[in-house]
Amino acid sequence: MTAKAKRRRFTAEYKRKILQEAEACARGELGALLRREGLYSSHLVEWRRLRDAAEKSALAPKKRGPKVSRPDPLAAKLAEVERENARLRAENTKLQIICDVQKKVSLLLGVTLPVIPDDESSGSSS
Repeated sequence: MTAKAKRRRFTAEYKRKILQEAEACARGELGALLRREGLYSSHLVEWRRLRDAAEKSALAPKKRGPKVSRPDPLAAKLAEVERENARLRAENTKLQIICDVQKKVSLLLGVTLPVIPDDESSGSSS
């Protein structure tokens, strides 16, 4: 049974050194370099592409100012729910005041209001 081959990992310094040697190679020497190092030409193509992309991004102008962070959708939903909760609390307070005024008016006028039994499941307490 043969051992499973490990994927080779190349350091940035090694890649840079090989690319410099490849650039300095005269015609016909590149193959010898690749054979000596056990590399494929596709390695050089990929490493050159990565180097050029890194150089391009390093030379690109940087955007100034604070970084723009994407808003969290859960935070927006939470804020919406909190606004709705505050609106409902304010409406509940108004309705409690209206009920209290109606009770006082009925007492002043001597009108008896129908008694509605408290429902335990509604959670309202007077």
